[in-house]
Amino acid sequence: MTSYLKNTPNADGFFGDYGGAQLPPPLEPHFKEIREAYEKISKSSEFIRDLRYIRKHFQGRPTPVSHLKNLSDLAGGAQIYAKREDLNHTGAHKLNHCMAEALLAKHMGKTKLMAETGAGQHGVALATAAAYFGMECEIHMGEIDIEKEAPNVTRMKLLGATVVPVGFGGRSLKEAVDSAFQAYVPQADQALFAIGSVVGPHPFPMMVRDFQHIVGIEAREQFLEMTGELPDIVAACVGGGSNAMGLFAGFIEDDVQLYGVEPLGTSSKLGEHAATITYGEDGDIHGFRTMVLKDEAGDPAPVHTVASGLDYPGVGPEHAHLYRTGKANYTAANDKEALKAFYDLSRHEGIIPALESAHAVAFAQREAPKNPGKSILINLSGRGDKDIDYVTETFGFGDAL
Repeated sequence: MTSYLKNTPNADGFFGDYGGAQLPPPLEPHFKEIREAYEKISKSSEFIRDLRYIRKHFQGRPTPVSHLKNLSDLAGGAQIYAKREDLNHTGAHKLNHCMAEALLAKHMGKTKLMAETGAGQHGVALATAAAYFGMECEIHMGEIDIEKEAPNVTRMKLLGATVVPVGFGGRSLKEAVDSAFQAYVPQADQALFAIGSVVGPHPFPMMVRDFQHIVGIEAREQFLEMTGELPDIVAACVGGGSNAMGLFAGFIEDDVQLYGVEPLGTSSKLGEHAATITYGEDGDIHGFRTMVLKDEAGDPAPVHTVASGLDYPGVGPEHAHLYRTGKANYTAANDKEALKAFYDLSRHEGIIPALESAHAVAFAQREAPKNPGKSILINLSGRGDKDIDYVTETFGFGDAL
């Protein structure tokens, strides 16, 4: 079960052709320090004990797997199940790696946590971790996302974080990453840049996957206990791809179909979606090699999706590797499908999902009729509290769908 995870990535942080660490010279010693600290601490009984305590007594893990019986009946065909990361403390999977990154920072003697955020869930989770460990916190967030995700901005500020609005370029997630990296360079001695997904220079794609692996470990065990067998299909939304890698890691050695669901936005035209694996090509972004959506000049292209947390023109290098090697499949759901799934899950199951997670719900609704007698397990990576104002003000209450 652990051979793939133990051997991937290699010592230089490459998942096949993807990954690595392309860093400006001033940052090289800091990332080396992070890598060496993680390699040492992650094997220590003290770190593992502390993390297990936090997960059980602070985060509320394990989160359950729910059989979405009403949605399954509505779709027809396969039975749909959901790993309920929306019930993790702060309302999403992000706290799984944020508490661990903060614990790592504490062990390293850092006093501050810094990060980017799109939908704000990573920002909220990191601000929560900073409050728990008594650390400073600085979050960079695009101005568009600040407007769309106002409840999460309020949460971050209540938790004591400084929220830095990013007003250049597309004013979204990519620019938030650019801004956070720039601000981190002069503060690297006392701060840890806690990257919010399985992206960035090595060791972050590996580290965040390892911290999110708990999702897959729990889900596999719970699904076997519930049904006596493994799911036929395992699916999760993919922007950077942390929630998907967390779930996939639990099933990667099994005879299970893995599906990453990218955001198709409003059309397949460049600039109107963020489906990187579906339409992208090999390239470099934010210090690592992966697949990238590029404009005519070869630079990262502008992207669009209704879900701020998926609004990124790159993807985690491990996802690019899984795609190229055929270990996982990648498809897409558009804004309209995601919104319908958002309303359907709310109305028929009493669960309001995050718009990001709604892409995985849309996939399950689409695939269920084609797979009678089979089972689909999705990662319900977050709850929709952060999205309800934006969705209802922009699209109403779903009556027209």
